[in-house]
Amino acid sequence: MRKFNIRKVLDGLTAVSAVASASSAAQQQQAGNRETEIQETLQSEHFQLCKTVRHGFPYQPSALAFDPVQKILAIGTQTGALRLFGRPGVECYCQHDSGAAVIQLQFLINEGALVSALADDTLHLWNLRQKRPAILHSLKFNRERITFCHLPFQSKWLYVGTERGNIHIVNVESFTLSGYVIMWNKAIELSSKSHPGPVVHISDNPMDEGKLLIGFESGTVVLWDLKSKKADYRYTHDEAIHSVAWHHEGKQFICSHSDGTLTIWNVKSPTKPFQTITPHGKQLKDGKKPEPCKPILKVEYKTTRAGEPFIILSGGLSYDTVGRRPCLTVMHGKSTAVLEMDYSIVDFLTLCETPYPNDFQEPYAVVVLLEKDLVLIDLAQNGYPIFENPYPLTIHESPVTCCEYFADCPVDLIPALYSVGARQKRQGYSKKEWPISGGNWGVITQSYSEIIITGHADGSIKFWDASAITLQVLYKLKTAKVFEKSRNKDDRPNTDIVDEDPYAIQIISWCPESRMLCIAGVSAHVIIYRFSKQEVTTEVIPMLEVRLLYEINDVETPDSEQVPPVPTPGTGSNPQSVVPQSHPSTSSSSSDGLRDNVPCLKVKNSPLKQSPGYQIELVIQLVWVSGEPPQQITSLAINSAYGLVVFGNCNGIAMVDYLQKTVLLNLGTIELYGSNDPYRREPRSPRKTRQPSGGLCDINEGTVVPEDRCKSPTSGSGSPNNSDDEQKVNNFIEKDVKDNSFSRSRSSSVTSIDKESREAISALHFCETFTRKADTSPSPCLWVGTTLGTVLVIVLNLPPGGEQRLLQPVIVSPSGTILRLKGAILRMAFLDTTGSLVPPAHETWREHYEDKDEKEKAKKRRPVSVSPSSSQEISENQYAVICSEKQAKVISLPSQNCIYKQNITETSFVLRGDIVSLSNSICLACFCANGHIMTFSLPSLRPLLDVYYLPLTNMRIARTFCFTDNGQALYLVSPTEIQRLTYSQETCENLQEMLGELFTLVETPEAPNRGFFKGLFGGGAQSLDREELFGESASGKASRSLAQHIPGPGGIEGVKGAASGVVGELARARLALDERGQKLGELEEKTAAMLYSADSFSKHAHEMMLKYKDKKWYQF
Repeated sequence: MRKFNIRKVLDGLTAVSAVASASSAAQQQQAGNRETEIQETLQSEHFQLCKTVRHGFPYQPSALAFDPVQKILAIGTQTGALRLFGRPGVECYCQHDSGAAVIQLQFLINEGALVSALADDTLHLWNLRQKRPAILHSLKFNRERITFCHLPFQSKWLYVGTERGNIHIVNVESFTLSGYVIMWNKAIELSSKSHPGPVVHISDNPMDEGKLLIGFESGTVVLWDLKSKKADYRYTHDEAIHSVAWHHEGKQFICSHSDGTLTIWNVKSPTKPFQTITPHGKQLKDGKKPEPCKPILKVEYKTTRAGEPFIILSGGLSYDTVGRRPCLTVMHGKSTAVLEMDYSIVDFLTLCETPYPNDFQEPYAVVVLLEKDLVLIDLAQNGYPIFENPYPLTIHESPVTCCEYFADCPVDLIPALYSVGARQKRQGYSKKEWPISGGNWGVITQSYSEIIITGHADGSIKFWDASAITLQVLYKLKTAKVFEKSRNKDDRPNTDIVDEDPYAIQIISWCPESRMLCIAGVSAHVIIYRFSKQEVTTEVIPMLEVRLLYEINDVETPDSEQVPPVPTPGTGSNPQSVVPQSHPSTSSSSSDGLRDNVPCLKVKNSPLKQSPGYQIELVIQLVWVSGEPPQQITSLAINSAYGLVVFGNCNGIAMVDYLQKTVLLNLGTIELYGSNDPYRREPRSPRKTRQPSGGLCDINEGTVVPEDRCKSPTSGSGSPNNSDDEQKVNNFIEKDVKDNSFSRSRSSSVTSIDKESREAISALHFCETFTRKADTSPSPCLWVGTTLGTVLVIVLNLPPGGEQRLLQPVIVSPSGTILRLKGAILRMAFLDTTGSLVPPAHETWREHYEDKDEKEKAKKRRPVSVSPSSSQEISENQYAVICSEKQAKVISLPSQNCIYKQNITETSFVLRGDIVSLSNSICLACFCANGHIMTFSLPSLRPLLDVYYLPLTNMRIARTFCFTDNGQALYLVSPTEIQRLTYSQETCENLQEMLGELFTLVETPEAPNRGFFKGLFGGGAQSLDREELFGESASGKASRSLAQHIPGPGGIEGVKGAASGVVGELARARLALDERGQKLGELEEKTAAMLYSADSFSKHAHEMMLKYKDKKWYQF
């Protein structure tokens, strides 16, 4: 606890300085000794920051691999990320430090290891036998660029093809290069006069490991004999090759080409292809060649025992199919199925029953990695249905525009949302289980439920179950369906204030206990939803239109009274400023031809069928005023106990009683102050031609124009306390790359001079507390925070519960209380006399559409849930915690003395501040634009944690970062992924247990039986002792300058985990030998080192002896 400094008071300092120093004796007397009674239990050791899990679709995917025995899928991305997926709930995220794009991934099948090849010409060996995979070895190629890798099943020798056309061989256990190299000129010899191009394919003959098939980009394919070190056959084609695939018997292979053709070759007939197919080419008469098509980027050739083989390919469509979506083609016998995809295909893999390339493949599914989706196709069912994807990969279905995170929700909430969401599921999926089923779940150590809500650009809202570091979609709500949609762009109303995404969600306010939901959209609209398990049809959608206007000169102010007259049910408080309507308005113009009293969107006037789940209670829209478009909503709050919703923008504030469907308050920001306005405000600039409003600067990613630019995502440029750091951040944001989150508005209606004088509503909080200094008991009120750092209090006089609540009006009046902070107000909360958080009053949820008996009971109930503060003794006080962009203050109530103050940042600004509970206590958590995450104790605001985590690199992070209770936080790390983190020491300690395991012990399937006659007369699979060919004794050492070995964080333990047994017991024995060999090697090295050390010591001793031999003792 801080000690109060009495000397300063005796020195006669002013009250202002006493408040600023937060240490006056008068405050001590006012608060009594209560401050000292609050025992703060949180200490620095309770905090630790670490990333927990990443959810969502891997952003900008570039590579795909599958382990058919472990049943684990790996996806690499253009930013060097690696995502591994097992059974639903088992997934893992890793990152290559270089950030270079992943060009290829290769599993060491059933070994618990993975090789990644990167665009910076490095190879990495990942150990997957630990919960957080780590790199064991890396190999950096210096002189050649890697283009293709191939690791045969149960082999430790990795073939690496390069841009120069050469093939190098890497031992994956030691990650060293073999001296064996296949040079391009040796491979092609005189078959081509020019360079064959980069290596695009390498694979061994399924029936003979000693024969390697090498595909060069130019169209040349070579079958190389590894033992004799020469080419057996060369196959030349005049079209570039994209991929090659073997028939499992090793007698035929298929190539895909850049002209949309497939060529099938018999191994022993290199002169011409056995067959040429153009899957999508139009067959012309007169025997002419079909027209060329787009390149076939990949082909796979998979055989079945029972029927015809499958040929699966991507690309190859004819050039005249303009606008056609990307396709995967499945050719099976005489049938050809063309499966259209929503996004372009990055890669695909066929999942087969066997890992052995020399057996019938028996394909059962195809994994298709798209630019923004992952699709699994069931090959065993007619029509090739897709599997229902159990991973949370649809976060970005429409770009995320805002995000909220709730921990410790009521226990019945997730089941309720799941039950209504289950009805929304699509039909027609494959009946089979999801085939990617590897790994094991972690141990669940958290007992509380967590919910994430995402708002999207298309107006949809998704509820996610985020309990125990997993993520699963529960329910999706489409808010746009209440509005009339324009069929085409020309048909759109000219009242739109944004070019695209007019329904985009900006703010979400949700009460988990009552399940009331309120959203604010980009077109200055607010929708209130009530949760119901019953389906209803709403004949007329209830709606209100609000005329919120910013004027300084009294002449133009439509509502000059400080306290609005008492409203009567069914009407607004001021006929000039409110247009209550129960039907969509029609466009109207004022006398000078300007748009007036028109909302931006048109509400449907036909009956609306509403499924169980969230159903519309009320639609509120801000309207155009004399050619001035409505400004976007900057803050929003709902309270289920009071039946009120409030919202504000840079024009002012409006409060609505959603039970009586009336507007209670509609004031310009300046009018909130009454005669207490501390600011000197200039009259607004002369009205020029009015154009649609901007205001998307805080949402739009990277397209902020200087005159529109906000000084921070919350404050608008009106904040008087701005710094160079903020300017730099904004300049940076200005250059940031747009990620389709929002489109820019056409222009701004507010000139920069006008914007400077604007004061927006930035924070709203309903509570039951002391509103004035003289108050003896708490009462319901609304605390309003603005971008200029002012906090104002509005008193709410609520009628009794039951029927009276629907008949008598709610009376709203400003209290006159004004508090000041530096920077825009972000968050407010209230503590009781023990330092515990006082939650806002709320109702508990009950079904709205009840039968008569239930309604009678409901009438007797008082709907307002009494918050803890109102039941306390009258003499007891409360504490208001207020966090702004610059500082935090704790103010004692009712005295309104500032008892603690903390300047959070001088050079930056706080983007997000939340008052959260942790370890049975509470703290203030802040995320700053300079990348720091900080926590402070309450009420004393002692700094507990300050970690540099992540600088604000784009507005997406600013828009989506949020803290919640129990030490959890999240933000959108990319347009498609949510990154969760924890600032709790306890969660960090338990994280290892909670994470799933990727590697599980699975027996490798038995190798296919060669059969009696094949064994007797030959013709079965030929094995090859690669060690004999590629080992150092046979091939010598590779050139040291060719590649550089970089050891990873693992040692022999890692190697044992990652590259253990290759074939059962034999392999284990070999590993034991390897270990013994390594230990012997280490011993030998140590002995050699000791010998060297002894030798050097002897040499030095001899030199010393010679040096000092002839010197006398006194000459030393």
